[in-house]
Amino acid sequence: MGKNKKNICLLHNTIRGDEKLLIEAAKKFAVNLDVVDVTDLILRTKGQFKFDVILDRCLSSTKGIHAGLFFEGIGIPFVNTVKVAQICEDKFATSMKLTEYKVPTVSFAMVFNVDQAKIAIEEMGGYPIVIKPTVGSWGRLVNKINDLDALEAILEHKDTFAGPIHKSFYLQKYIEKPGRDIRVHNINGQVIAAIYRKSDHWITNTARGAQPLPCRIDQDLENIAKLTGKAIGAGILGIDVFETKDGYLVNEVNHKLEFKNVQRVTSIDVASKIIKYCLTCAL
Repeated sequence: MGKNKKNICLLHNTIRGDEKLLIEAAKKFAVNLDVVDVTDLILRTKGQFKFDVILDRCLSSTKGIHAGLFFEGIGIPFVNTVKVAQICEDKFATSMKLTEYKVPTVSFAMVFNVDQAKIAIEEMGGYPIVIKPTVGSWGRLVNKINDLDALEAILEHKDTFAGPIHKSFYLQKYIEKPGRDIRVHNINGQVIAAIYRKSDHWITNTARGAQPLPCRIDQDLENIAKLTGKAIGAGILGIDVFETKDGYLVNEVNHKLEFKNVQRVTSIDVASKIIKYCLTCAL
């Protein structure tokens, strides 16, 4: 380790294109970057770790949050913080925090049975609605519900076959999109980049085949992204935004950016900005 260099731990359980970009970016700075597989660690004692900051890139949020609890507990900064991660990891918690800070967001409800779902859907203006697990990513297990028959079928299957996390039913009003949504990157309150995610499907995740395209950040988009950052907390955030006739709506907030597509189509060096932010958080 260099005597005057900061020691960043890039904590992971798989190396993807994003992590490779971070490894390359770290070479531009006076840092020692240790690439550590979380599954190799025993989180038990304080003295064995000499890192100045941990950058959480664990694909498993469960592993990442448990690691964060440990490292924060022994006084090593963890990026993003466990508090931010726990809000973003739970979509209902995210919706509640956005509402608290008066961030324009998609109408939502949490219910626990079909009868309450029917009432909530009526209060939200009727079908179609979207049901999604509160924990998850990449558009998996997200269902568009067009009528009562579909609602009853989906909720019966969730209640009968799915795990405990699916026993709570998180509903959102379906938003008609112009064939795309927007992913905005906010690092420590600064809106640094945005892309459109264009798709013929109503689910517009790039993991589901959406095409990333450059997006100009206008003032309204910057404002809602900054307000979202205040609601969720300082850190490295990916904010999913819908365009509507009444303005922008925040859909979800992600605490572990998959940024390689943003960096590719915008030529903005997101990886370097992440490393720089980590250095501001280091001991």
